[in-house]
Amino acid sequence: MKKTWDIWEIVAIEYLQKHNYHICDTNFKFGRFWEIDIIASKWRRHYFIEVKYRSHLRYWFPEEAIVPQKLHKCLKTMQFYSKKNNINPENIQFDVIAILKKTQSHQISHYKNIEI
Repeated sequence: MKKTWDIWEIVAIEYLQKHNYHICDTNFKFGRFWEIDIIASKWRRHYFIEVKYRSHLRYWFPEEAIVPQKLHKCLKTMQFYSKKNNINPENIQFDVIAILKKTQSHQISHYKNIEI
């Protein structure tokens, strides 16, 4: 059975594919605790995408979970992946897909090219 966050990562992947992104990798791990949820490409650019989901706003908006420590870990993971796969660092960017559950559906917000 899929875990809740896996289901929402699938929702994010479907959203990206609908917008012409090619999915290169998912749940790429670097080290013990460092992970990028989705790595995609589009127009010779690579996108490292963190997916955040919330079923309610009791604990803030999903995108508010992207704290400086998380950004640092994402940057190191992006650098490792890029070097390992011979990707020019000038052709990468970090995005966040925030998913908020609504009563009968969900709301997706795509934050592009977040500065780390």
